[in-house]
Amino acid sequence: MNNPLLTDDLLPKFEHVRTEHMETAIDQILSENRVKIQQLAQQEDPTWETLALPMEALENRLSNAWSVISHLNGVMNNDELRQVYKRCLEKLTEYSTEVSQNAALCNAYKKLAARPDFADLSEAQRKAVENTLRDFHLGGVDLPEDQKKRYADLSRELAELCNKFSDNVLDATQHWYKHITDPEVLAGLPETALEGARQAARQRQLDGFVITLDFPSFYPVMTYCDNRELRREVYEAYVTRASDQGPDAGRWDNTPVMAEILKRRHALARLLGFNNYAERSLATKMARSVDEVMTFLNQLAAKSKPVAEREFAELRAFAREQYGIEDLQAWDVGYYSEKLRQQRYDISPETLRPWFPVDRVVSGLFKVAEKLFGVQIEARPEVETWHPDAHAYCIRRDGEPVAWFYLDLYARQGKRGGAWMADCRVRWRDARGRLQLPVAFLTCNFTPPVDGKPSLLTHDEVTTLFHEFGHGLHHMLTQVEVLDVSGINGVAWDAVELPSQFLENWCWHPESLALIAAHHETGEPLPEALLEKLLAAKNFQSGMAMVRQLEFALFDFRLHAEFTEQAPTHPLTVHRQVREEIAVVQAPEFNRFPNSFSHIFAGGYAAGYYSYKWAEVLAADAFSLFEEHGIFDPATGRAFLEHILEKGGSREPMALFKAFRGREPKVDALLRQSGMIDEAA
Repeated sequence: MNNPLLTDDLLPKFEHVRTEHMETAIDQILSENRVKIQQLAQQEDPTWETLALPMEALENRLSNAWSVISHLNGVMNNDELRQVYKRCLEKLTEYSTEVSQNAALCNAYKKLAARPDFADLSEAQRKAVENTLRDFHLGGVDLPEDQKKRYADLSRELAELCNKFSDNVLDATQHWYKHITDPEVLAGLPETALEGARQAARQRQLDGFVITLDFPSFYPVMTYCDNRELRREVYEAYVTRASDQGPDAGRWDNTPVMAEILKRRHALARLLGFNNYAERSLATKMARSVDEVMTFLNQLAAKSKPVAEREFAELRAFAREQYGIEDLQAWDVGYYSEKLRQQRYDISPETLRPWFPVDRVVSGLFKVAEKLFGVQIEARPEVETWHPDAHAYCIRRDGEPVAWFYLDLYARQGKRGGAWMADCRVRWRDARGRLQLPVAFLTCNFTPPVDGKPSLLTHDEVTTLFHEFGHGLHHMLTQVEVLDVSGINGVAWDAVELPSQFLENWCWHPESLALIAAHHETGEPLPEALLEKLLAAKNFQSGMAMVRQLEFALFDFRLHAEFTEQAPTHPLTVHRQVREEIAVVQAPEFNRFPNSFSHIFAGGYAAGYYSYKWAEVLAADAFSLFEEHGIFDPATGRAFLEHILEKGGSREPMALFKAFRGREPKVDALLRQSGMIDEAA
């Protein structure tokens, strides 16, 4: 069989990839890798060229096949693909545990690191070897045989459980919908949301409207729908997904899945000599200790909670005085916040939509990247993709291609919710001197175009797109050619959000907004009056937004730090404790937020969700240099490119940050940006 997942293509042949190719490809690659690893591990006098480089070649081939399978599972999910993905995941987990516990291979790397000429290797090569030795330790290579088996079992079970968690959330999200025939029930919804609801009904061969739990459908109901009872119903369905509560109570309940995940993570951490999984998580991060993370989060909480309380008191008073609402509930907060924002600033996300048609935003985003980093970006419509909504692009520098990426922007059935960047190919130079260029997947879930009208984005969605593209640039503009530390590879998880959050700043400045915003019918720029309102409203309820993110971060970190075998932490109990300490909005008894918190139970953020806030400090402080010199200052852009984006994971993130900023990061820039300390302070 001519298997497109086994070819050496830079850009995958998506139109030729079939489900039956997937497991076959993984089986063949794993089988060949095992034979080769056995040979490589036997070397008496290993060098970079005889050990590390051939190992990178094996890793690269496997990664190139798996990145495509994993991506398709996220964006074109169906029962057949899901089963194949699950089987492949089990095999990959077993293989990666096997490699990380291969004592002969570990010893070969130790010999390489002990060579007198090890110091002559490049900084990136040395860092890759140091990371590999660290990962051998974290993979259980030092454990006695019986404990190695225990580690392997735990790893396999964890992979299965995390995948199960993700499947449950997807199924619960896509199963529920509300069919509405009377348009009055949806009074208050903007036309874009109504069009989306009509389209969702047509897709199900129904008349009228359909509301789903996909974010582009859920969010407008919570923000604009006048019908309080409908808001409550949709809210309840959303916050009880994959739980023992709500309309699908018990059907895809993640409660036992979470308990099993936490138990195994803790056992795995203990096997490796850590007190808890939070300590294990920090072994590969910038933050040095559990205390350091907790102190950081608690300090931010202390500064932001009084602001959040003041904002919530204003909201309650507004809802009571203007609308007679005495008992403001969780499903009212978004709705009355929007009314208050409109009253105070005379602006709403819907007001701005006409100025943010997707095509204009995307071309504006590219122009921002071009001005900042001296690249050129061109659409390549001839390149194969997995869906008509997905498009391919090439990035050039000085006329030469340096990277490729795919954009897949719209929500659809079978596509995981949220927005993310993933690598498809990693920049890497092989033993023959050939350079593999980096390729990225950029995925969002915006409202698709309806009936020939363009997709119009909210300003929040524009920010999301910039965020993911920031991740993409980190992956694509690297100059590192060592696989393990190229692009986002090897970057400490709490520093990996720096470029993404950094790029969001260009969504807020008149100079960059002029490139991003133009009316979809007239082409007019964003009017000065609207721009002033957008900027004035920027920090509306920023305290409430901050404590909400801190709630997630503290919940995640405490959940993993406080777990013991004798007293396993229960996600709902810990979540309630954290909310009592920090939240200003009361959650109803039925709220089961942890049950769909995929970031920490199915993604890479376990005991690491704090990374968003940690990196936000880095991003705000990095951007403050542009505020001093001009947001498109070429020298500052070049410095960020050279010190942060090009270096990937080849140096410690603090060293890279200091090289760019001239000092360690300070929290003041973030607090100023969020309106929590005075600009002049």
